[in-house]
Parts: sequence; C-alpha cells; structure tokens
Amino acid sequence: MTDVPEPVRKCANLLKGTRSDTEKFAALFMVTKLMKGKDCNTAGKQLLFEAIGFPFLRKLLVSKDLPSDCPPLVYKSVALSILTGFCQEEELATHKDIIDAIPTLLEIVEQADDEDYEDNLIVVSEAYSCLKSIASYEPGQQALLATGAIPKMSQIYSAQSFQTDEALHLIVLLVKQFGVASWPEDPTAFHALIQRIALDMETDHTERKYELCRILADILITCRREIVLNSLEGQIWPESLFKGCGDILKAKIGPKQRDPALHLIATTLQVLGMQWAFMDDQKQFFLMLLQLAAIEVRMQMDEKKLETTFKQAELLTCCFTILEQCIEYMASDQLDLEPKEKQTTYTALKGAFNQVMAVLTRVSQDKIKDSGNPRDKAFIVATVRILSAWLAQETTAMRPAIYKLLPFMLKIGNESFHELKAWRAGPREGSPPVDILRVMMPALCHFAVEDEARRVLFTHKQDEVLLEALELYFSIAHWKRPPIPRAERLKRMNEPDPVPTPEQQAQMKEARSAIVSLCNILMNFTVLEPKRAEDAPTFANLLKFVVENLPELKDTPDNLVIHGNLAVLGLLLLKQQSKKVKQNDFSICRYIQATIRFLWDAYNIDESNDPTALVVSIAYKGVWSDVSELWFLGMQTMCGVLPLVPWISEFALESGWAEGIVKTLKKVKIGTLPANVKSAYEDFLSQLVDVNADVVAVLKKADALRVCRNHRMMDLGKKLFGD
Repeated sequence: MTDVPEPVRKCANLLKGTRSDTEKFAALFMVTKLMKGKDCNTAGKQLLFEAIGFPFLRKLLVSKDLPSDCPPLVYKSVALSILTGFCQEEELATHKDIIDAIPTLLEIVEQADDEDYEDNLIVVSEAYSCLKSIASYEPGQQALLATGAIPKMSQIYSAQSFQTDEALHLIVLLVKQFGVASWPEDPTAFHALIQRIALDMETDHTERKYELCRILADILITCRREIVLNSLEGQIWPESLFKGCGDILKAKIGPKQRDPALHLIATTLQVLGMQWAFMDDQKQFFLMLLQLAAIEVRMQMDEKKLETTFKQAELLTCCFTILEQCIEYMASDQLDLEPKEKQTTYTALKGAFNQVMAVLTRVSQDKIKDSGNPRDKAFIVATVRILSAWLAQETTAMRPAIYKLLPFMLKIGNESFHELKAWRAGPREGSPPVDILRVMMPALCHFAVEDEARRVLFTHKQDEVLLEALELYFSIAHWKRPPIPRAERLKRMNEPDPVPTPEQQAQMKEARSAIVSLCNILMNFTVLEPKRAEDAPTFANLLKFVVENLPELKDTPDNLVIHGNLAVLGLLLLKQQSKKVKQNDFSICRYIQATIRFLWDAYNIDESNDPTALVVSIAYKGVWSDVSELWFLGMQTMCGVLPLVPWISEFALESGWAEGIVKTLKKVKIGTLPANVKSAYEDFLSQLVDVNADVVAVLKKADALRVCRNHRMMDLGKKLFGD
C-alpha cells in the first residue's frame, strides 16, 4: 500500500477511527472530495472501500433508521456518489458486495418517477452510472441478467421515465453479451420495449432517428424468434418499423443515415421474413430496397483496395442479407413484376453480382484469404454465401469466371461444413456454425449438369464431401430419442416418448431440404458420369449408405420427399453397380421393399370421390410437385434395373404390388388413365414379364386381359397373350 497518496491514507485512518455513524457520515464528504481529485488511484480507492466498509454504504442506501439532521435522499446521494467512484475500478465493480447491491440500484432507477426523487434526480443518475460500470464486466453482466435487469429496464423505457436512454444503453450492452438468453419465455416485455422504440424511431425526424435504428437492430437480432412470431397478433411495432424505414428510403440521406437504416431493415427481414416488406400490399418498398442494397454493394465493392472494401464488411453483410431474401422471394414466384420492373431489377442485381464476383476473385488470389481475423473470415464467408444464392437462380451468366472461382468457393463451403460437423460431434456449446456448403447446394445442382463445372467438382473430390454431408444431414433429419442410461431405464419406463425441441425441429427441416439438394446433385453425377458411378469407391459407399439407411427412415409425412429422393438415388446407383450386387443381399432386400412402398403408395383409387378414377394419394398430394418427377424417374429406373438384377422381381410379386397394379387399373374408367401413368405401369409390368416367368400367371389371374384391352396396353398384351 506504499503507493497510496498521503491524504487518502489519512482519510482512511480517520474513517477507521470514527465512533458513530454520524462521525463516519461527516467523513464521507472528505471521501467524495478526494475521489474527484487526481491523487486517488486504484490502491487508494481500495483502501477507502475497506475503511468505510460496504455495510455502512448499504445502510445509507436502504435504511430508514438514519440521523434526522439530513433528508434520507442526501444520505443516498452521498453513498451513490462514492459508489460511482468505486465502480470505475474493475476490482471494486466486480466485488461481491457491490454485485449484491444490484437489486437496490435497480430499485432506485425503477422509482425514478416517484415524488421523492423529483427534487434530487442526481440520485437516479448516479445509480445508472453505477449499473453501467458494473455492466462493463462479466460478473456484473451475469448478475444483472439473473436479477431480471433487462425486462426491468425495458419496462422503464416503455413507460418513458426519467433518463430512459440510460436504461436503453444498458439493455443494448447486455443483449449484445447474452443474445437470445437475454429474454424470458414471456415476450410481453420485449414487445413493449420494441413498440416504444419503434414508435420513437417512426416519429422522430432528428439524428436520433438513426441512432434508434442501430439500437433496434441490436435488440431485434437477439429475440426469441419463434416466440415473437407466434405472439405478433395485435402488435403494431412491425408497422411502425415499416413506416419509419419507408420514410428513410424515400428521403435524401447520406451514409450516416443510410447505414443504420439498412442495418435495421436487414435485421427486421431476418426476424419477420420478406412478408414484412409488403405490409402495405404494394411492391414499391421491396423494389426500392432491392435497388438500394444492389447499388450499395456496387459502390462499396467497385475497384477499391480490398482493405477498403473489408472495412465496409458490416454494411455489405447487411446488404447481402437483404439481397438474399429478395432473390429467394422472387424465385418463389409470389411477385408480379411488369416487364420494365423485371429488366431494372435484373440489371441492378447483375451489376451488384459482377462486383461481388470481381472482389471474391481478387480475395481468392490475395493473402487476405488466409487472414486469421475472424471479421475478415466472416466477411469472406458472407460473400460466398450471397454469390451462391445468386448462382442458384442465375444459371447461365459469367460461366468461365465462375468455373475459375469455384475451387475457392468450395474450399470456403467445405471448411464451414466441417466446422458444423465438428460442432455436432462435440459438446455443442453456443450456436451451431452456419454451413455455407448447404447454402451452395442449390447452385451445385446446376453445376452438376455442366461438364466443365463437374470436372472442377471431381478434381477437388467434392463427391466425397457431399457423401459426408448426406451422412451428417441424414443423422439430423432422422431424429432419435436420446439413449437412456441402463440404471434409469426401469424408473423412466412409463415416461412419454420425448419429442424434438422447436430448435431441433427447425434443424430437421433444414436437414431435409439439404438432403433433397444432395440427392439431386448425386443423381446428376450418377447419370452423367456412369463409369465413375460404376467404379469409384465413393459411389460404392454412397449406395451402401442409401440401402442401409432408407429402410430405417421413419414413415412420416415430413419424410416423404426425402424417402422418394433416397429411393430413386439408390435405384440409379443400383443400375450402375448391378455387377457387384450379391443375390439376396439382406440390406438390398430391405431397401427394395422401402422403394416399392414409395412407388406403390403414390396412386390409388380408394381415396377418389369417383370409384373409377385413379388419383394421387392424399399422403402425396401436398408434396406432389416435389415428388411427381421422382415417381416417374423411379418407375423408369426400376425398369432399367430389373434386367440387370432380375431377382428383385420376386419382391414385386411377393409384396402383391404387380397384382395390385392390375387390380387397380381394372377399376379405372376407360379413357381416363393419363398417358404418362399408363406408360409407366405398362413398361414396368412388361419388364417384370421379361425377367420372371412366374409373373404371367399372376397377372392373367388378376384379369390383365381386360386391363390391356381397356387401356390399350398393346405391348403388355402381346407379352402376355401373344398377337
């Protein structure tokens, strides 16, 4: 303690020597004077903290039993003034006694509107200063979260009490630290807070409007999205945000105003989705937004040094978020654009993405690509992501340049995929990493049919990574209840079966979508690279994965589309690898049964209003646009597999499928069977007759003669009955 200034040491000794609260309180005025001076260093403050003793300061803050020669607020004011000085030092701001005082400090700011405080608002200001200092350090942040400071501060701001901006800044500081965990399950406080800020932002026309944009973005991004979306009824803040942001977009503004507005719009779209941009049932806001984001991307990436572009990473990432949502929305065919609007939109997007391509190409050749800086890495990932979203829709432009850039994009995508895989294999702390490879998959579907792109993909062994991805995403989509330790099994025998959490359900939905894209890519590989599909170990492992896992897939409506995709991918692989298939291989047998189930269940007559009409079954109706082509491809490929692996025809007979087709078609009214369905069934039954002598008798017994006559199945008729 040798570095404690002499006046501070004297004051500390004086405090220790006091014999009553009145003497000690008198000495505190000397403390406040000392702490404002230059001489009072960290060691000095610690010495004074110990000399005063925290119980005495607490007594001044909360006790009603104090000497009557001063009003209670004076005692409070002096105690808070001293506490504020102490809280500027980390050692004291994180001291257990000060952390324990948080509820008292919160109580003071919550009572800011009380008559008691009207004459001495300095007390409230000092309490906020203490809280702010405490919130600068991790122990204080944790304690503030635990004591419900965020909902309390939200309530203060919503009620527009005194010094509410202090409450707002405290909220922002805490939500940036804790994210989603900041908010309770009950969204009332969140809605009230956002409503208040959104209304202020909408109606304020000073520079504060743009400060509120930043604050809104920082808070919105941390919300419990599902809970907020499910409780939006009756809330008017989305409309306030829409009007406020619309006014900004229409105004003549500079970067200082535009950047916070784009930040807020990007965040709002992430929370509320693109429907928010159509709140007035017009497309003007959407078109204005798309143009603004595209122009901003062009300007910020136009022929600048990479370092200059990277400095604008935050703004550009917001623009990317907006553009990705706009592109997805336009791809869903929900937007009706005039020819001129289409042209203007396409021109704006093409201009932006030419710049994105140019910058990413420069990055791929620059040392910045190996930067260890997480901000740089995140920006590169965001750039690959937005370019992938564009390439999923733009299937012809910029091909030579894209093929050159593709290896770098694959490297970034594969790294992010392996990060997700490692995260899922570990203790799963924090949020899962975003898999950019999954975002790239729709674009890879197009690349898989382009010869040059496919050459690049195989050169970089992308087929191996895609198999890994299929394995990972299948494990997510095919959710299994967590194993119960043996010791607890008896005790938990009568518990209801656990179900996936909402978060797991969202991950499962994402995984199913990834599986569909992966199957699409791998089917194209199998058809367009037949030699590779026949000989390469990756494709042998792919077939093994499909035949072993498809039979395990739960028979649920959500899984129907991936069931169809995996079934047809398996058939295409089976056709190429037929020479290697052993007769009556048990896993192949189970796989064929699961595939027959998919093909058999698609059409029936029982669910039709007309007992003579063949219809798509109810289970398939909702997803028929996703599985109809698969069904026809599956029937066609089954016809190709039968001559190569004739023993699988036994399953078509033993299961009753072949007989079932004839019995169903017998009931169908003449002239009503669609030509493509007729061809699919006739070709399949004809192939069965060719490879299995037992089929003829079964079909004849089911009255195939009438079916051939009714539906003019000439080829099948000749095979069964001769000319």
